[in-house]
Amino acid sequence: MTTQYPFPGATTVGIKGDNCVVLASEKRVSYGYFVISKEAKKVFQITDKIGAACAGMIGDMQILIRDAIAIINLYKLEIGREPSVQTVSKILSNHLFNSRFFPYLTETIIGGIDDEGAHIFVLDPLGSIIEDDYASVGSGAAIAIGIIEAEYKNNMKPKELYDLAIKAIKASISRDAASGNGIDILVFTSKGLEINETIRF
Repeated sequence: MTTQYPFPGATTVGIKGDNCVVLASEKRVSYGYFVISKEAKKVFQITDKIGAACAGMIGDMQILIRDAIAIINLYKLEIGREPSVQTVSKILSNHLFNSRFFPYLTETIIGGIDDEGAHIFVLDPLGSIIEDDYASVGSGAAIAIGIIEAEYKNNMKPKELYDLAIKAIKASISRDAASGNGIDILVFTSKGLEINETIRF
């Protein structure tokens, strides 16, 4: 028996290394067996050193990130300094939890660099937060996380993270029909956003 996946598929990953973080996602939007778009953007820059990568409903992730950026800009004006990665994650968590009765249908990975180093946080649609060294969400997450777990090492450099993220997503694309059509990738270091790239294939 075949079941139709009810929400758009995706493969989204976040990995932290030696004072660096990579966030990446493929570009396909599918609904069941129909490919709606091959040009979706699921990876977003939030501040100079912090970004987000999402899987789920495209409209929900766009609204969530737009609202989060507005709140974070107000935070920077009121507090007078850049927020930490945990602060950004908590802002999104509160926003998600406040909408729990009509939840955003998206899973989110927040990654970035602050005074304490590199961080990766994973948020579910109700705002739960888990910090980890690496994470993957979406319909292709099981395939991608297998690649990452097999090759991840502590203190990886930006180029190593970049290569590992691409390898994990390519492996998922080869097996998950809901993922494909290229990769958007962000690499953050202590200097800020080092790589903002789209790979097409």
